[in-house]
Amino acid sequence: MPNLSYWEQNTFIGRPDLLIIGSGIVGLTAALEYRRRFPTAKILIVERSPIAAGGSTRNAGFACFGSISEILEDLENHDEQTVIGLIRSRWEGLERLRQLVGDQQMQYQASGNYEVFRDQDEELFRKCLAAIPDMNELMETATGQRLVFKEASRAVTDFGLGQTQQLIWNKAEGMIHTGKMMHTLLTLARKADIQILNGVTVTDVLPQNNQVSVSLNNDWEIKSNHVIVATNGFARQILPDIAVKPARNLVLITEPIIGLKVKGAFHCDGGYYYFRNIDNRILLGGGRHLDPETEETDKFGENKLIKKSLINFLETVILPEQSFNIDRWWSGILGVGIQKKPIIEKYHDRLVVAVRMGGMGVAIGSSVGVAAVDELISGKPDS
Repeated sequence: MPNLSYWEQNTFIGRPDLLIIGSGIVGLTAALEYRRRFPTAKILIVERSPIAAGGSTRNAGFACFGSISEILEDLENHDEQTVIGLIRSRWEGLERLRQLVGDQQMQYQASGNYEVFRDQDEELFRKCLAAIPDMNELMETATGQRLVFKEASRAVTDFGLGQTQQLIWNKAEGMIHTGKMMHTLLTLARKADIQILNGVTVTDVLPQNNQVSVSLNNDWEIKSNHVIVATNGFARQILPDIAVKPARNLVLITEPIIGLKVKGAFHCDGGYYYFRNIDNRILLGGGRHLDPETEETDKFGENKLIKKSLINFLETVILPEQSFNIDRWWSGILGVGIQKKPIIEKYHDRLVVAVRMGGMGVAIGSSVGVAAVDELISGKPDS
């Protein structure tokens, strides 16, 4: 790659006041928040993909609030106050995203969600059913919403589900159109004079006394006053010791199905399977718990075991005795860890890391972006 021309250096690159690595929900929100606080700042985002093809454009379009079995599992691994804090952060983060993007622009639907308990999940269903009163109290504390969970098994026949007799309703969940949400965020960024360079990968980040040196795979080097790393599941490529692991998720979508009974959003098996109706198609994803070691990767692709499992789930649970054709498959990369709380840390006076969304990026990503800016400017050097 040749050296930058004078025009490229002067107009497009220069020395940014803030360089953000990653143009997903977190990165774009951070850029917009920084612009709000510093109207004349030079802001540059670098993105490895033509679009933010990690998790932000590859999720299933859930508001990512979670299900009752997921929350019960969280309570087994975290204290109650931590879980309340996690739920509250999702609720408040979703509200922030809705205000920033607009419900109409991202086709937000307060649809609620059904957790599906197959015949083999009887024990888990009984556990969740008994926990509903306590979980409703916890949810009201976290969100102010009353009676979030209730049994809804009568709806099984309405949806034509197979191998299933029990459902639990969660009124706090919702759905969005992922593509339109990201398109709106990108439009807002461009209107705010935020430069975005696509198709370049960061190979190194080196904080120095009064700047951060960022090396790119095209042999360019950009010196920025401040940097935010917002690459989530790809963070270890830049910071190998960071406490976040990549987690690949496989997703499919069918061709349109005439007379499709399934309406709304659904979780199953502790949230490891999830599906919804979108444009009279079934979108289904998950299954990484079947082969977690293989799926701890930041490489896109398909796992044959998981692919077979998703097809079987589609045939036996969602669309029993109903014909369908699969339109396409894709994979996305999450950033996960032992703790579900995201990492928002200052690695240097001029470098902040904002990663580990834990599969909840739609719900918490915008809040994490704002928190990253808060962290950066706390005691921020002027130049």
